[in-house]
Amino acid sequence: MDGIPRLGHGFRFQWEPAQNCHVLLYPEGMIKLNQSAGEILARCDGQRDIAAIVGDLEAAFAASGLRPDVEAFIAMAVDKRWLRLDTATA
Repeated sequence: MDGIPRLGHGFRFQWEPAQNCHVLLYPEGMIKLNQSAGEILARCDGQRDIAAIVGDLEAAFAASGLRPDVEAFIAMAVDKRWLRLDTATA
C-alpha cells in the first residue's frame, strides 16, 4: 500500500478531554479512537506517506514491524471514508 493519507471530507480529528482520547468528529456524531488509532491518525496529515508514518511510529515507540498493522488500519479507515489516500507525486 502506498500513498499519502489525509482525513476524509467532513471529518475532524482532535483530542477530546471529556473522553480522554482522540476522536473523529463528523456531522452525524463522533468516533472514539483507541490509542493506536489516535497515534496513526495524528500522523495522517496529508504531508507524509505511509512509509514515513510507519517510520515515525516505530521511532516514537521503539518498535519494529508496524507496517502491516498500520496498513491494515489505514485500509479500514479508507474503506470507512475516515481517510482518503492521495497519490504521491515526485
